Amino acid sequence: MPRKILIAGGVIAILALAWGLPASGVLNPYVVQILMYVGINMILTLSLNLVNGYMGEFSVGHAGFMGIGAYVSAILTVWVLPRAWAPYAFPGVLVAGGLAAAAAGLIVAYPSFRTRGDYLAIVTLAFNMIVKSVLENLEVVGGPRGFLGMPRLTSLPWVAAWVIITLVALRNLVYSNFGRGIMAIREDEVAANLTSVDTRRLKVYAFLVSAFFAGVAGGLFAHLLQFINPRSFSILKSTDMLVMVYLGGTGSLAGSLLGATIFTVLLEVLRPLGLWRWVLGPLLLVLLMIFRPRGIMGFKEARLFETGQGYGGGGLGPGRVQGSGVRG
Repeated sequence: MPRKILIAGGVIAILALAWGLPASGVLNPYVVQILMYVGINMILTLSLNLVNGYMGEFSVGHAGFMGIGAYVSAILTVWVLPRAWAPYAFPGVLVAGGLAAAAAGLIVAYPSFRTRGDYLAIVTLAFNMIVKSVLENLEVVGGPRGFLGMPRLTSLPWVAAWVIITLVALRNLVYSNFGRGIMAIREDEVAANLTSVDTRRLKVYAFLVSAFFAGVAGGLFAHLLQFINPRSFSILKSTDMLVMVYLGGTGSLAGSLLGATIFTVLLEVLRPLGLWRWVLGPLLLVLLMIFRPRGIMGFKEARLFETGQGYGGGGLGPGRVQGSGVRG
């Protein structure tokens, strides 16, 4: 009980600070904007880590799902909903963008997980390129010029709330039977199959959850900038997400938060370098793969996020696979 009270108190404190600091004027608008970027990147990193870290697959097209969520949510607030309703419907708009991204994720996951190996990386890379190309050629949403007119609905409290929702949802998922199943897939897919884990079904479900939260992050991003274009969701953006995942640490919720924070702040600090700062992402990814492939907190978890069951990050103990995603 004290642990639950501590977590609840922390959540309330974070939301109170997210609302109170900008309103009080203690933080200038530039710092608030950076904090919102950090929060959006946390959502993206947490969602991608579910597939790349906990499940052990390799998705490289996460920006495609973010782009779908961004455009769907933007279309809803600009064309579908009356302007006066948009602030009240904003949570539903974000969920709609997430569901659209999840539907696209189903189209990608269903054929991809019929095979094994590196096919998911190839398919998601192609998917990211397809999404960008389609958006560039759809004049109805602005084509390469981009889409604008969204009201500025994203605020620091909304971003903080969705970071908490994402973190709580994925923590509960990872420490459930479902989570044990996807980690069994990471350790040894053949062994997981032999112990009655429905590996294909769990892979699809995990991919859909990951795509959903990427779509939500895209909606927050669109209503923060009030302008989006296809270049915002290119393979370069997917590379940035991979860097954040592998910098913070695979198979770690705390690592995802850490990696997103470090990378976002670092890019901002290096802004004076201009275009050269974008060389940092791919270069950092290469160096991480060589010298620290598991990242800062790879397969380690902060005590706050653990449940005491001992199967959160560093592999599965004996007898923990039974009952995880059992075929019906």
